Amino acid sequence: MRQPEATEASTEASTDGRIRRGDETRRAVLRRAVDLASVEGLDGLTLGQLAQELSISKSGLFAHFGSKEELQLATIRAARAIFSVSVVGPALAKPAGMPRLRSLVDGWIDYSRGREFPGGCFFSRATHEYAARPGPVRDALAVIDKEWLALVATTIDEARAQGEIRADVDPRQLAYELDSYLDSANMRSLLGGDLAVYDLARAAVDDRLDSVSTGPAPVE
Repeated sequence: MRQPEATEASTEASTDGRIRRGDETRRAVLRRAVDLASVEGLDGLTLGQLAQELSISKSGLFAHFGSKEELQLATIRAARAIFSVSVVGPALAKPAGMPRLRSLVDGWIDYSRGREFPGGCFFSRATHEYAARPGPVRDALAVIDKEWLALVATTIDEARAQGEIRADVDPRQLAYELDSYLDSANMRSLLGGDLAVYDLARAAVDDRLDSVSTGPAPVE
């Protein structure tokens, strides 16, 4: 009477093992995919290339993603998760207001300068590639871009509500300006190969924040 129970347990263990291996394969594929896309673009991703690089059957990758577009969308989601861990999470752990705002900006500079992705900021690369190409990929990138700018603007508004930033400052405008400094540094670091542009970006950010701050500049 115990034989069916043993067989059932063995089947469950086997199923769990396949699911775990499938999850590990998917994570490995997406980690490689975000790195490749940051350099070669989302259009440069192919299931065949990833299968060859990771020694996985192409049919196995099709089982995970089904199409190139599904792979691209999954890659965007994976990059978003990495960015959240690297930049957003640590900033949200800071007190609301100016400390959180400076953490967001400094975290972004460290993420891009430290080449979390070998091609610099994944989203800068992908957005420039797909900005004029309607479809699900551009839509996914647009959502993430809006999320980022909204987070920076909300953080600025919190600092303004706490009296750390002047009441006449427009949070959306300031968020746009800060993001422009960051995007410029990322692009020029790649184009010229000079990481010193991040120091220029950080100085520009500091000057702009000092210009709207109601308190003394932070001590270095």
